[in-house]
Amino acid sequence: MNKKNMLGVLICTAIFVGGFWISGGLAVYWNLAAFLIVAAGLFAALFMSYPFERIRTAFFVARSVYTERHHTPDDIVRILLELSVKSRVEGVLSLEGVRQKIADPFLRNAVAFLVDNYKERDIREFLNTEMAFFRDRRQQSERVFQTLAKAAPAFGVAGSVIGLIGMLSGINNTQALVSSIPVAFVSTLYGVVLSNMILAPIAESINFNTGAEMLNQKLIMEGIIAIAKEQNSHRLEKKLTSFLSPAERAGKAELLKAITKKYITRQRQAKAAKAEETAREAAPEAAVNDAVPMPQPREVPGGQGLRLAPLAHMG
Repeated sequence: MNKKNMLGVLICTAIFVGGFWISGGLAVYWNLAAFLIVAAGLFAALFMSYPFERIRTAFFVARSVYTERHHTPDDIVRILLELSVKSRVEGVLSLEGVRQKIADPFLRNAVAFLVDNYKERDIREFLNTEMAFFRDRRQQSERVFQTLAKAAPAFGVAGSVIGLIGMLSGINNTQALVSSIPVAFVSTLYGVVLSNMILAPIAESINFNTGAEMLNQKLIMEGIIAIAKEQNSHRLEKKLTSFLSPAERAGKAELLKAITKKYITRQRQAKAAKAEETAREAAPEAAVNDAVPMPQPREVPGGQGLRLAPLAHMG
């Protein structure tokens, strides 16, 4: 959830709670018995509907939807354009080092297929299979919260019925009436608020996030296949930007030029550094070969031992 959404949620929730406070104070709308009836009924129905592992996964998915930052299609296009230019300038095998640094598992697997030189048909089959199972898993998590959202109002009504029965059973007891009336009305309020303000929005948020992730995965698949086919980077840019809205397409051609310039400059610098290193390694050998040979000692007759022979006159 971005900052604007969070701000909107906080403001609207404050206004919503403020309405309760203005109409009689917050304490009037709190009833432990009503809350326990609705909450216990909800979780009982949940545990009867799904295995515990699926329930835990659903809550983890809901947390990630609201707390983790997710890539936008614009981010994916930037990454794919850089991978395309890098593979054309430095070779496909150079992407192996990049693959280890990619956090997104779908993109990491796609780059692995590219580096391992899989055919287009195999890459499309593998990635489509992964996308299908990802969608199925997300839909299961979404259904968990949809089930809760559907059941919450019903348990609110059940709390109301329980309160009414308490009222009728203590019709001659003023204390019983006073304690039963809040349960009868507040439990319905709890069920409606839980369903429409918390549980249903969570399910819808998971559904929206799943659609956004599927779009990113489709974008990744088409981009990786285009790179595998050695498609020109400019054609790839045109193809990928077709996934974006008109407002997001602006500046992608300039971005591609900047990325291309960066990698070409890097390649030239690497070649210049290598040439300089080669020249530096060859320099000592040349210096030794060009040095003036030292005179060799020879034995002078007359028992005077070894002496250096004089150098020949350098013409």
